[in-house]
Amino acid sequence: MPKISEARILILATDGFEQSELEVPRDQLREAGATVEIVSPDGESIRGWQDGDWGQLVSVDLALAGVDVSSYDGIVLPGGQINPDKLRMEATAVDLVRRFHDGGKVVAAICHGPWLLVEADRVRGRNVTSYKSIRTDLENAGGLWSDNEVVTDQRIITSRSPDDLDAFCACIIEVIEEGEENG
Repeated sequence: MPKISEARILILATDGFEQSELEVPRDQLREAGATVEIVSPDGESIRGWQDGDWGQLVSVDLALAGVDVSSYDGIVLPGGQINPDKLRMEATAVDLVRRFHDGGKVVAAICHGPWLLVEADRVRGRNVTSYKSIRTDLENAGGLWSDNEVVTDQRIITSRSPDDLDAFCACIIEVIEEGEENG
């Protein structure tokens, strides 16, 4: 895997993403030197969710149809309840997650973001974590859920909530650079 300063990372989101779960990884990964791009279903700006209400608009770099998985080293799936619930109904979004995983890329999901891994059938037999309210969803999909700030299994990185963002981002950097399994 490349040094983080040579890495290209995609963040997949739509309206209703947890504001911090998109912005903190975007900013920390960029500060570490990675090229980070944001993709939404239609390529239009998206609005976050923050403190129980609509948050800020975030500019998007490309639409789902324009993603070339081979150009990236990993994908980040922010949570929030609305964002991943909408995305798991988008066949192209679920297929994108599958293609990243099956291509040996890092797939990092936080909070409710692992719902996309469930929909892509990529948690079966894997160690994972998530926001506690979707624990049963992950277990019913065959995931081995634990209550840890970050869990890594076969290049899938999962975290529980915004409280875990620093550890989540550090793990993404480490796995991209070293290709190691952590957690």
